[in-house]
Amino acid sequence: MTRHPDIEIYIKNTSVEKITAWLSQRLDKIHALGNKGLLHHFTGEYQQHTFEVIIHERALGKGWLSVWFQSDQTPWEVDLDCAREASIELNAQVRCIASGWQEGDDPDEWWKVEQGQEEKIQWATD
Repeated sequence: MTRHPDIEIYIKNTSVEKITAWLSQRLDKIHALGNKGLLHHFTGEYQQHTFEVIIHERALGKGWLSVWFQSDQTPWEVDLDCAREASIELNAQVRCIASGWQEGDDPDEWWKVEQGQEEKIQWATD
């Protein structure tokens, strides 16, 4: 599988504080840049690569937070790798797009990761 150009996951019913605690252990560095309402901006560093990280509370309605790593130089090759780790570390349900957003992919096909189980689902995000 080809490394995704960025990584984005959706985490159910967790807090920004829990996510940043996980990231502070996983990345070499994480630095808060501030927030605008429900958007929290950070810079992350991993193996001497610096990138932006955005956490969006209520990204897909109440209960879902989005974590977007704007780089292909993260600890994870694809979104599913990140979702697996986040689900374990945060003890939460995590979802991510089933593919890397290539032309012709089903935009409603997602991975649902929870308690070590993975399932492809149809998740209309509108």
